[in-house]
Amino acid sequence: MSSSNAYENAMQQFDAAVKILGLNSDQQAMIKDPRKVIQLMLPVRMDDGSIKVFQAYRVQHSIARGPAKGGIRFHQDVTLDEVKALAFWMTMKCSVVNVPFGGGKGGVIVDPKQLSMNELERLSRRYIADLIEDIGPDRDVPAPDVNTNPQVMAWMMDTYSMHHRQHLPAVITGKPLEVCGSEGRGAATAQGVVFTLEEATKALNMKLQGATVAIQGFGNAGSHAARLLAPKGIKLVAISDVSGAYYCESGIDIEGALSWVKDHKGVLSGFEKSGNVRKLDNPMELLELPVDVLIPAALENQITEKNASRVKAKVIAEAANGPCTPEADKILNEKGVFMIPDILCNAGGVTVSYFEWVQNRMGFYWPEEQVNRELDRIMRQAFKDVFSASQKHRIPMRIAAFVVAIERLKKTSELRGLYA
Repeated sequence: MSSSNAYENAMQQFDAAVKILGLNSDQQAMIKDPRKVIQLMLPVRMDDGSIKVFQAYRVQHSIARGPAKGGIRFHQDVTLDEVKALAFWMTMKCSVVNVPFGGGKGGVIVDPKQLSMNELERLSRRYIADLIEDIGPDRDVPAPDVNTNPQVMAWMMDTYSMHHRQHLPAVITGKPLEVCGSEGRGAATAQGVVFTLEEATKALNMKLQGATVAIQGFGNAGSHAARLLAPKGIKLVAISDVSGAYYCESGIDIEGALSWVKDHKGVLSGFEKSGNVRKLDNPMELLELPVDVLIPAALENQITEKNASRVKAKVIAEAANGPCTPEADKILNEKGVFMIPDILCNAGGVTVSYFEWVQNRMGFYWPEEQVNRELDRIMRQAFKDVFSASQKHRIPMRIAAFVVAIERLKKTSELRGLYA
């Protein structure tokens, strides 16, 4: 099996948890496979007048616990197996933090950097228009993901609302504040990472203050995580993005890094000119640095059987989806690395998306303090549930997270039964 196949990896994780729970074939059948897989060919008028057709997907993995929920990514390397895996993980993620959503995910095979703003808008609107019968506040609620943002969500919400001749903001989350978004949504994923990391360091009798940290990926989750961890007294020694990885043994100036990215078109390129920072020859070296905490906040399959043995971090907090393969997990577990798995660690985003959906439906909006207070409560309780399952069954944290999630899905599926 190729460790690069995200869906195969996801199914390995499912099977490991099912073995602990002892689910029979009927119970597994109700949970394991996606309920709907939609493939689309999207014709879009380009600025030069030509028509280009983009291949796209939407996978609804589960609606047992509520509407399908999950982001839409625009990326040239999107595959159906990747989208299926991400939809599965979204089901597990919503269940592990106990919010009333199922799992979904979408993707368009496109390099958005090659599109003008008008072409990007037309593609975004076409995607939603072609899914108009399959999404909705009570069916499937999309959100941003890789290379999509609040502006794209605003176009998508507007398209859906115009088709229905109603104002229906609850169809999409991750929208701008001016278009019925939620306070705190932008930093929500990173805020969840920080809450679970605080709980992990307590459980391990570690001090977060003074801990050395490396963050792979300095996009939304990674940069917000750095900003939120700064007041905790951590020492950030390495960061990376598409331009490379940057290291400073004495500690990177976090505010300086955030300012650099803001002033340099959103990338760290040239950051080695700042202070004592040096650019690593190989960006993947960041994953192998001798740090207390490693935060992978980039793409899937970054830590594999090829480099896991060289990982020196004591704690890995998975801000990204699927950054470690199952083969890597085995090696990391043997090394005693404490894992805060993705379906727990980065669930802050979907949790605040749930808050946004609730606010949209009520027409009543919360201050950021209330959003963060509710997020704090949910994320810390989810960590305790998973850690408790890990201790009870003497299993790694990742499998424990799936055990917690699948147990809830099993109960819900059995209570609902089959409509036939």
